[in-house]
Order: sequence, then C-alpha cells, then structure tokens
Amino acid sequence: MSGIADFLLKHAEGKPVSFHMPGHKGARLYRRFGYEAFLERFFDCDITEIPGADNLFQPESIIAETMEKYRRLYGTEASYLLVNGTSGGIIASILACVAPGKKLILARNCHKSVFNALTLGIIQPVYAHPSEVAEYGIAGPVEPEEIRRLLAEEPQAEAVILPSPNYYGICSDIRAIADAVHEAGKVLIVDQAHGAHLKFFEGEEDQLPMPQAAESCGADIVINSIHKTLGSLTQSAVLNVCAGGVFAGTDGDRSRRNLRRLEDKLQAIESTSPSYILMGSLDISAELLLQHRAKLIGEWRENLRWFYNAAREIPGLKLMGVSTKPAGAPADPAGVQADPAGEAALMDVTKINLDMSGCGLDGGQLEEALMEQGIFAELVTGNILMCMTGIGNTREDYERLLQALRKIRGQARREAPAFAEAPAFAETPAFAQSRSGAFLWTKRRSFRDIPAEKELLPIEQCEGRICAASIIPYPPGIPLICPGEEIGAEEIAYVKELRERGEKVMGIDSDGKIVVGV
Repeated sequence: MSGIADFLLKHAEGKPVSFHMPGHKGARLYRRFGYEAFLERFFDCDITEIPGADNLFQPESIIAETMEKYRRLYGTEASYLLVNGTSGGIIASILACVAPGKKLILARNCHKSVFNALTLGIIQPVYAHPSEVAEYGIAGPVEPEEIRRLLAEEPQAEAVILPSPNYYGICSDIRAIADAVHEAGKVLIVDQAHGAHLKFFEGEEDQLPMPQAAESCGADIVINSIHKTLGSLTQSAVLNVCAGGVFAGTDGDRSRRNLRRLEDKLQAIESTSPSYILMGSLDISAELLLQHRAKLIGEWRENLRWFYNAAREIPGLKLMGVSTKPAGAPADPAGVQADPAGEAALMDVTKINLDMSGCGLDGGQLEEALMEQGIFAELVTGNILMCMTGIGNTREDYERLLQALRKIRGQARREAPAFAEAPAFAETPAFAQSRSGAFLWTKRRSFRDIPAEKELLPIEQCEGRICAASIIPYPPGIPLICPGEEIGAEEIAYVKELRERGEKVMGIDSDGKIVVGV
C-alpha cells in the first residue's frame, strides 16, 4: 500500500501530539465516551438516503433531531448541518443575503470562501480593514467604528461579514458591531469557524477570560466549524440562524421566507450525496456536549490555565495575548489574564500563540523543533507559532508541549548563552524577513474595479498590475492579494519565497503564472 492511506497510517503509528485541527484529536475521545462501535464499523455506516435515513435537504426525522440538538446547544432560531465545511455555509449565507450586483461589507482578512461567494454571486466587495497587532504584523479585531463608517459610506450594502475569532484567536466586538449593523437595517454574518466552542465556555468567565460566542452577541447568521475545535470529523460544520435579528426578525412570514431562501442556497452549494459519516460525527459531537459538557469543558479550561501558568515561567517565551510575568514571580491564583497592554483584548485563549524570538527562534524554526519531538502545530506567521487546542486534547498533550518548550529553551541557551542579556534576536536578517512577510497581510492596498478582461502572466512580470484572481497562501486560507488590488514587488518576492520553501499558494500555477487584468 502507498499514497494517502499509507501516509495517514504511518503518521498515526508515530502517536503524534496534535495541536492542529481537527478538535477531536483522534479516536481516544470517542472511545472514552463509549462510541467504539462507530469507530469499528466506520465503513458499514457509509450509506446513502435509504428508508429511515432521512434527507439532509428535507429533514424530517433523524437529521432533524440532530439539527434540533444544535439549536438547543446554541440557543438559536434554527441550525443546519453542513457537510461542505464552514466554507459551504459561508457561501450560502452570502448568496441568501446579498442580491447579484449588490455590495457586501467584508473584513479584508476573511477566508477565501467569502471571496468565492463574491464571484458566484457577482457581488461587489467593500473592504473593512481590521486593526493590526503591530508587534507581529497580523490582523487584530475589526473595530465597530470601521463598520459604522462603511455602513454610512455604502448605504446600499446589504450585509456585513467578518471572521471572529480570527485564525490567531483574536475576536472582534460582535455586540457593538451587531448594534451598528442592525441600526442600519442590515444583516450580520459571522464566520465563527474557529470559535464553535465559545458558547460552551460561557458562564465562568472569572475562571478563564474568554469572549462570548457570536450567537450570544446579536449576530444574525453564525457558521461554526464543529470539526476545528469540537468533536466531529473534518469538513463537518453547523450554520446557526439567531433569533430576533434582522434576518430571522420577529415577523413570522418574513422569517420563513428568509429561511427558505437560505435553505435553497444550501442545497445549491452542498453535495447532493451528503456523507452520513460526517453527519453521524456531528450527532456524536452534539451528544458529547449535551451529556458531558461540564466535564469536557471543565477539563479543557483547567488544562489551559495550567499550561499558561506553567509556560509563563519559561524565560524567552512569550504568549501572545496573554499576560506574562518574570520568572520567580508569585503564582497568579486567578490564572490566565488578558494582556494588560490590550494586545488582544478579546482573545480566545484556546489558541496558544507561542513566540520564542527571545530565544533566537522564529515561528518556522520553533515548529521544526517541536515536530522533532512529535508535536504538530497549526500555523506559522513570522515569529508566531499557533497551537490550536481542542476538546480532545488531554493533560498529557499539554505536558508534552510544555516539556518540549523547556527543552528547546535549554538548547537555545546552550547555543546562544547570552540570549537573556540580548533578547533582540528579532532584529537579525532572518527575523526581519519573517516579520516583513507577516506585515504584508495587513498592508492596505489601493482597490480598483475587478478586471473583466484577464490574462495569465509569470508573477515576475506583474508588478503594478491589477490582480484578477485571489492569491491565497494556505494555511491560513486568507487572500494575500484580492481581485482589484495592485500587485507590488514585495508581494511578488513573498509569494516566490513561500513557493521556494515548498508552501502552498493558491492562485499561482505550476509554471509560476497568475491571473491579472489586461
């Protein structure tokens, strides 16, 4: 045997520690709570719409029951199962809320699926630029004032969409943004792909500071990747329509019309052969929360608090968005605290953002050092390595990560014993290069009409040309350059650097050519 299956089996045999999606982190979560039969009869459960199996696009029995479980869990007007990931839910939501040729206000750091919806719906973008975490050159929250400004300047825009949390766990003030959007009579869609768990952390904020879920803050439509942090299989998600907003409203007839329009778009976007394996895992994930929420979320919360308090004692390690204290300082009985500098005032601390530039390591080097010890993280950006925790991580996982970081710090100290006295490693050429790449994600570029006529050219010849198809490094799946934006020399150099390192960049073909306006 060779190929994909062989790779997967060999990787699993190494018993790796997963700090990347999906959130179940392997079979042990299902085994722990008595779902061995589902694991053992996986292929036997792969069926189609036989009698009694219900139908995703006309749910009346078992699928409708699972939808109701999610409606109860999130406290929504309606919940829909998604088998094309959050991407499918995002596209369907936009098409249901914005008419062809109309405008959508969207955060510039939205996921590629939002830009795909623009193409499919012939929708005009109005970009809301997020604030910036200057130290790292990454996108911070989208400020309510930015949304208010754009709503005033673009009264014909029909909806607003933004990601919250973003890939690093930074959340926007959804309550304030929802108020602004609803005052203008528009619909707020929140891409909560990275925050499906937030609803279940609510109620004990004093134990671990966490933002509220968008469902609790007035959003109209919220799309959650259940697979990213909770217990379902990759590609499974849930779309929530919240009660009382502009989309669901208080008018029963209008609400039903809007829901029917959304359901029609979901049918158009999703597979006509929905996977019962994926839907079955969504059902199990819902049952885990309905029956064991206090235990699972309590363990997750305590493991995070334990890790942060222990990791803050490692000299040279910085935890983005979480307060740090010098080695030897008394333990903080309150546990993890928000960064007093306001680096990320609304931070989902289930995303552990590690910065060991104080030990002379950028994010890529730290990732390699951890992989050598069997620990796999989710995302590298400049000096940051983001470890995505999930409902399936155990205390042993956090202990192994902590031990690995201590070992890496010790090795760095032996190789550069003066690091404690000279922590400015971020000024070396390697760090400057990493940081400049990171800052390209938040660069404000001039926007022109998306070209109707296009041509394919080598990227080296595209300086000053207008992008006609998104250039998207993956991960994070956020466009570096969007259609309508001018391509600069910095962007060209960065894309070439990524490709030389073997990283994936969508929008550029195997010959190094991209689509630009004529």
